[in-house]
Amino acid sequence: MEAVVTLENAQVIYSSKKDDLTATDPLSLTIQSGEFICLVGPSGCGKSTLLKLIAGYLKPSLGEVRMNGEIIDRPDWRRGVVFQTSTLYPWLTVRKNIEYGMKMRKIPVNKRQEETNFFLEQIEMLDFADCYPHELSGGMKQRVAMARTMVNHPELLLMDEPFGALDALTRMKMQGLMRKLWQKSGQTIFLITHDIEEALSLATRVIVMSKAPGAIVESIDVDYSLKALAEEKNEVVMDESFMQLKESILHQIYTS
Repeated sequence: MEAVVTLENAQVIYSSKKDDLTATDPLSLTIQSGEFICLVGPSGCGKSTLLKLIAGYLKPSLGEVRMNGEIIDRPDWRRGVVFQTSTLYPWLTVRKNIEYGMKMRKIPVNKRQEETNFFLEQIEMLDFADCYPHELSGGMKQRVAMARTMVNHPELLLMDEPFGALDALTRMKMQGLMRKLWQKSGQTIFLITHDIEEALSLATRVIVMSKAPGAIVESIDVDYSLKALAEEKNEVVMDESFMQLKESILHQIYTS
């Protein structure tokens, strides 16, 4: 696998008139093409800060963040971002929201329509294509937000707790959809979550961060998601090894 993003001793320090706040320790990380990485850690440890560094919303105070060897210094459509809230444009229909990024990039109309219809079908929203965001449930809005980002075929998909505000049943359905879309697209995904079960159920690699200032304390290769896909199951089997690994990660988070 090829490296898509590399962080080399990247650190964020917020400066103020009174004092400096160290958000993270120096972080070094390589994200390989096709990986599905889930990042877990305690609140305030710098998870979202790390995502913003990769997205280009923040610049490191020290160190470097690169994509395909080039310094990341600004947002770029090649790094699509899905947030916890859907951030859909309320004045646009579902279809128009999904098309928006392609329209801004001047993709031809027929190609936009083809891509939009494909993703509407994938997220099971064809019947709602002409609805506006206020007419949708929370889970439906997140499906549209995912499609709006993925339709641009970013090389890296960044997700900041995208299912955190959903009820348990909707969240489980969204996890299954995300797993299938990742399999079909082959995209590289970096997802932040507080939910260790969610991380183990989706990821090919789980990265664990310590309390603030955040440091990467462990990187764990996992295959529960791949097994579910191979067996064509919507849910991951939470067997004894799954639960033991969950307890181990919990211990890492609360003792590091």
